Amino acid sequence: MAEASTRTVERALALLATVCETGGTNLVDSARECELAPSTALRLLRTLETTGFVSKDESGNYRPGGRIIQLGAQALSNESLIDLAKPTMDALVAETGESAYLSVRGHGHTALYLNIVEGTHSVRHANWVGRTVPLDASAAGHALRGDVPADGYVVVERGVEADVTAIACPVRSEARIVGALSLVIPSYRLTAPETVRYGQMLVSAAAEVSARLSGPTKSGPPERQS
Repeated sequence: MAEASTRTVERALALLATVCETGGTNLVDSARECELAPSTALRLLRTLETTGFVSKDESGNYRPGGRIIQLGAQALSNESLIDLAKPTMDALVAETGESAYLSVRGHGHTALYLNIVEGTHSVRHANWVGRTVPLDASAAGHALRGDVPADGYVVVERGVEADVTAIACPVRSEARIVGALSLVIPSYRLTAPETVRYGQMLVSAAAEVSARLSGPTKSGPPERQS
């Protein structure tokens, strides 16, 4: 009985993950993705719908429900990585005009775009928040794995998209890599000197966010005034 219950939970969570990762999917596709019989997938999706974790739109597609969105927002609030990185990302965009991303490890061997501050150029990278990219094909992925040269940043041209160059740097909490900051730039607009300058800016920006994550340094007791 316990084993059957565990299997049911695993299947429900797999369906929920599929709905969230795709942003919306139908019964047939979600059942195929999770290797479930359509009847089983339907029963589990109805339960998830009843509890608010998914919702069903007019076209019959299942989308993330209010409950999962609420829980996600709560998980990312209050001193979250997004909050701590936002001022630094704003400053990067103000100085470069290019789109700045914050990424974390996603499911499997992927990097997940967690937040963006869009660039100010008329031609700029589209918002990919919520999407995942392969770790080994993206600058953010290399940064998240710690595959970074001695100068502290990694540059990947045409890794995920043609005609796009990304520069990324890892963000650490203590010694552990917890995220990556990156600039995603149309390749035609990026010169070699700018690549170096932007890379150095990202190193400083990542160090700034890492310092916030580590919290204020502890100081000794104040000196007694005579």
